[in-house]
Amino acid sequence: MPTYRDNPYGAFNFLVSLGSGPGGSQGDGSLGTIIGGFSDVSGLGFEVKYSEYRNGNEKVNLARKIPNTHTVDDITLKRGLVGSDDLFTWLKAVRDGTADPRNVTITLLDEARNAVATFTLRNAQPKKWSGPTLAAKGGGEVAMEELHLVHEGIEYK
Repeated sequence: MPTYRDNPYGAFNFLVSLGSGPGGSQGDGSLGTIIGGFSDVSGLGFEVKYSEYRNGNEKVNLARKIPNTHTVDDITLKRGLVGSDDLFTWLKAVRDGTADPRNVTITLLDEARNAVATFTLRNAQPKKWSGPTLAAKGGGEVAMEELHLVHEGIEYK
């Protein structure tokens, strides 16, 4: 359950666990595990769709809004390239026909690194992987990789 306080939490202190599935869980880099250390998480959100309905004998000439289906946004994870091909391997396995949905957990931490809110993505699967942009013009930027996930719902505790 989210912990209430007067000042908002910083968005810089979080953990990402790419959950369990046939391929394993977040871990130490052994076969089938995902290495964490993501620097960005974006796309946490969903939208409820509404249908308009009006009875023919309504006294007010206005349609009611009735909630029906909802859609969830794709999630984008970014991390520095650490010499592990785990994200690419997960996407490649899905591309080659191996379904490997995972429950992904994103935990927001306070300044003392205590968990204060948890977002859980149900049945997340990789949709797109992007490798780093390489440029030999100096500047010292970090080589980043990006993973886009689809999922079937988000829970917030």
